[in-house]
Amino acid sequence: MSEHHHLPQGTIRKLWPGEAPKFRDHLLRLDKASRRMRFAHGVSDAFIEDYATRMADMGGIVYGFFDGTEVRAAAELKKLGDTWGREAEAAFSVEQPLQEHGIGTELMGRVIRAARNRGVQHLCLTCLADNNKMQAIARHYEADLRFEYGEVVGEIVPQGPNYFSLLAEAVEDRFGYMMAVLDLQNRVVKAA
Repeated sequence: MSEHHHLPQGTIRKLWPGEAPKFRDHLLRLDKASRRMRFAHGVSDAFIEDYATRMADMGGIVYGFFDGTEVRAAAELKKLGDTWGREAEAAFSVEQPLQEHGIGTELMGRVIRAARNRGVQHLCLTCLADNNKMQAIARHYEADLRFEYGEVVGEIVPQGPNYFSLLAEAVEDRFGYMMAVLDLQNRVVKAA
């Protein structure tokens, strides 16, 4: 992936619990190939409905790339266990028209910072051996990649949290919350 891609117009921010339907709708819009790359096999709409609901209930963090009010790409940080601990897992999805524009790389940076700020020491990524885009993003962040049973497993060791990483996430969260409120307000006004 080239670092010279121009990031399309849009906003990257965390999705709030009430925005799980936006995450679900994004996953449902993924074409067959993108679904396979994201989930490592073909998945049905029913699977996606269930997955999006469970993701909201499991306390993971989802960052979205918003094109207007729609999520067009997402990055997930999932804790492995009941609480944030030593290890977490990351996963990404970008809708076909927006692939190869640097969105996945930007989302990965947010996920790494969120993992860092939660004390995660090993961030794991798993993708199919032919998912070159995901592997390029992982390499960009100096992931240790290895081949296991037809998949590529990547590990990133985030630095520990510091004042600047915590502040950056807090400032983005405030901005993201404001954007979510404005989005909700616009939907209410349009419905009236």
